[in-house]
Amino acid sequence: QVQVVESGGGLVQAGGSLRLSCAASGSIFSINVMYWYRQAPGKQRELVARITSGDSTFYSDSVKGRFTISKDNAKNTAYLQMNSLKPEDTAVYYCNTQGISTDRARSHFDYWGQGTQVTVSS
Repeated sequence: QVQVVESGGGLVQAGGSLRLSCAASGSIFSINVMYWYRQAPGKQRELVARITSGDSTFYSDSVKGRFTISKDNAKNTAYLQMNSLKPEDTAVYYCNTQGISTDRARSHFDYWGQGTQVTVSS
């Protein structure tokens, strides 16, 4: 079993910054990729950023140049540094973690966290 916990959300004024954390723990042999998604009220969940085990990153056009994804392999933790926040960044931010578990079969795992609320006021 793998647990994924996000933290760092909150209320911030437009133009401000927040750093989100996504900590994975449990039966982890290796992590292949960690994603940040977000879901605003009444909208579909959308991909924000991704980082692979090889440190390859991806950003959606809406956050490119403002958000930075990084990770600490020793802590199985990914971060999302969010700068120049806009009211349209308001959403619940979710982390998705995929990798290989420590079970005998070295099964693939794919887990979501519970989300953390980010609210940007104008």
